[in-house]
Amino acid sequence: MTSTIDRGAATAVVTPRTSPPRSSKRPGARHGRRHGFLRSSNGKKAVMAVSGAVLVLFLIGHMIGNAKLFLGRDTFNSYAEWLRTVGEPALPARTVLTLTEIVLAAAVVLHMWAAVSLARRAAKARPVKYAAKRKSQAGGYVVRTMRYGGVIIVLFVVWHLLDLTFGVVNPKGFAATPYDRVIAGFDPSRWWVTAFYVVALIMIGLHLRHGLWSAFQTLGLAGGRSRHLLNAGAAVLAAVLVLGFLAVPIAVTIGAVK
Repeated sequence: MTSTIDRGAATAVVTPRTSPPRSSKRPGARHGRRHGFLRSSNGKKAVMAVSGAVLVLFLIGHMIGNAKLFLGRDTFNSYAEWLRTVGEPALPARTVLTLTEIVLAAAVVLHMWAAVSLARRAAKARPVKYAAKRKSQAGGYVVRTMRYGGVIIVLFVVWHLLDLTFGVVNPKGFAATPYDRVIAGFDPSRWWVTAFYVVALIMIGLHLRHGLWSAFQTLGLAGGRSRHLLNAGAAVLAAVLVLGFLAVPIAVTIGAVK
């Protein structure tokens, strides 16, 4: 809309000023973008990668700690006591261990949430089941390993806690020392426990190998010349962890550690 001002013979057209457009950004926009990222496939994959990295670091430390069993009863029991008292006297007993357990629990929950969310999203993206499936055997193997392997791993963790942490299903009970619980838990008469550990740890190794490789791809590290190197590195790390964790139950079962 314009207005005309007469000044003698000359006229001027005046255009009213308009206020600059308001920014569409709202205070909560940045917060919404964060939530939008977590709802996306890339966001869920990033959550899986970060939470998986936390769990891998824990597995490495746990394996090194388990190896102290080969140094004798006193060394292993002292290590178990150190885990409960680390940080003293600056912090109350078990503070660091409790915080570590909270972080691990959060990592497990986030890892499972991301995995289930991605699986459901993939299923919704392919609602039609074709009569002639063109899925490769390798792809089907990976899916079955990650799905059923995850169930076995959860059962393994529950048994492991009930047996060696809380002593509920351990022959020696909770009152025994950590060393005695390990020896009793993998006694030759309980060979089926060792067999279950072997199966579960192999599943963990397969899960870990595929998880590491997927994390490298999610983070954009698996391209070019580094592809084969990272693939081999994931396989080697998974194999080392599996063998390291299997060393203790097998050594006790065959009588190498008493």
